[in-house]
Amino acid sequence: MPIETDAGLTTPLTLPSGQVLPNRLMKAALSEGLANADGAPDERLTRLYSRWATGGYGLIVTGNVMVDARHLGEPGNIVITDDRHLRELTEWARTVQDAGSRIWMQVNHPGRQANPLASTEHPVAPSPIALAIPGVPVPTELSDDEVRAIIARFATAAAVAEAAGFDGVQIHGAHGYLVSQFLSPLSNRRSDRWGGDVEGRARFLLEIIRAVRAEVSPGIGVGVKLNSADFQRGGFTEDDSRTVASMVAAEQIDLIEISGGSYESPAMMGRAQVSSRTRAREAYFLAYAETVRELAGDVPLAVTGGFRSRDAMVDALAGGACDIIGIGRPAALSPAAAGDVAAGRADRLPSAQLALPIPDRVRRSIPTIKSLEGALDLQWHTDQLHRMGDGADPDPLRPMWRTAISAIRRNGFEAFGSRRNASGSANGKALRKFRFERAVGRRIANPTVSLLARVGITTTLATHLETVGRKSGLARTVPVSAMFDETGAWIISQHGMRSGWALNIASDPAVRIRTSTGWRAGKATVMRDDDVVARARTFTPHPAFAGVTAMAFRMLQSDPVSVRIDFTE
Repeated sequence: MPIETDAGLTTPLTLPSGQVLPNRLMKAALSEGLANADGAPDERLTRLYSRWATGGYGLIVTGNVMVDARHLGEPGNIVITDDRHLRELTEWARTVQDAGSRIWMQVNHPGRQANPLASTEHPVAPSPIALAIPGVPVPTELSDDEVRAIIARFATAAAVAEAAGFDGVQIHGAHGYLVSQFLSPLSNRRSDRWGGDVEGRARFLLEIIRAVRAEVSPGIGVGVKLNSADFQRGGFTEDDSRTVASMVAAEQIDLIEISGGSYESPAMMGRAQVSSRTRAREAYFLAYAETVRELAGDVPLAVTGGFRSRDAMVDALAGGACDIIGIGRPAALSPAAAGDVAAGRADRLPSAQLALPIPDRVRRSIPTIKSLEGALDLQWHTDQLHRMGDGADPDPLRPMWRTAISAIRRNGFEAFGSRRNASGSANGKALRKFRFERAVGRRIANPTVSLLARVGITTTLATHLETVGRKSGLARTVPVSAMFDETGAWIISQHGMRSGWALNIASDPAVRIRTSTGWRAGKATVMRDDDVVARARTFTPHPAFAGVTAMAFRMLQSDPVSVRIDFTE
């Protein structure tokens, strides 16, 4: 029997700017990572949005559009610094509007959350305080002039969005990105006008709102995505957030979207502790939204995060806690989620939440596991977006190992380095791969292997090699994969003699390698005539996985060479 449709979900909403949304269901921002090498949208992105355009959403908010090509949140971010991609942006907007929905562009700067593998410059932030994630570099503190320049970049992106035909823009002030960093006392320790009390920390956001509004027409929507809290001790609290919400509502604003968390504490992915009442009402931030409703005045509120059942959506709207229901990750599994719920074809949205197959003792010992699982969850849902961009349907049964491989490909080598670099030579590609692998080693592999070792987990496929620095004469330790036998071990230098440790052994072959029973000394020899492809296949823990192992090695190498270590003790 069909579900009753008279539930407020299909009621139009008029925004303060006069813009009318055809219903109360919003496709919340999901970072797609589908830009081409120049940071412009291509046919994959328009193909994805054509699915959402007919999905019954009154408002569709795009994923991250970065305002500075030097600082990207993820590889494949759309970037707007001027109007050079106006034609492609216009086609993107029309894809949605031709189907009857409104589309807003989410504009953002990652700050210290810039992806070190995708960005071309050192990350920046309000203060030189690094994320609490192993391997992430300490950001450079922004000067007053640089802060003002970033504000101008937001305004420029908004003006280009309007020129391309977008109905509005949303300023991303949540999830630990740059605006959120200014708002939080954990990441903003400034003593100038951009820091201090909550009013000072909110100035960056308020100046962006004013600059954006000054650049766009009165009928263009301007919204803000705001954290209810960042769920970190000593950070941005709900009291802070209420103060900021009231300040934002006093500006010329059309919509405040409530979310929460950051990549250090990913509440927006359902990984924060919640009360039984919150679980019953589903939306993670609904109770907070109720406390903001009066402060927001006439500015509509959207709540995103946790909504799965139609009943919960109806109750939230009927109770006045919010004016718009944000649908995020379910839209990656069911592009027509809004239409199905509104028309009574479904009473519950699809959902999936992945977890790493890690023993409880490791989970308790490594506080960053929650962040890693949040990143995995994000990548899995990004896989679904990429499938739709390629013309396929979402795959709710997609296994975790496929996500891991696709993440490596997606964060792959051609996406890194200068986006304006026209070098297509084999040497240029190899150099980009080398830089990527070096960054992976420093930011991901080294910290991960060290953490596993500290809690007693060892594996030959994730071990350490110690060489003698050819310049310093000091011991240098790097993570490597190894295949041990009775007399020694095989390892592969993925980038041949570009790798620092390979150059070290060419200078001094004396090494130490960590085995399951401890460190053993050996002599390393570069085996240039060895078949590296065949050698990589022997590293698998089971012959059935030889092809997968070899493929993983190929994705992380440019000029590989085998290295033999013979034990000397």
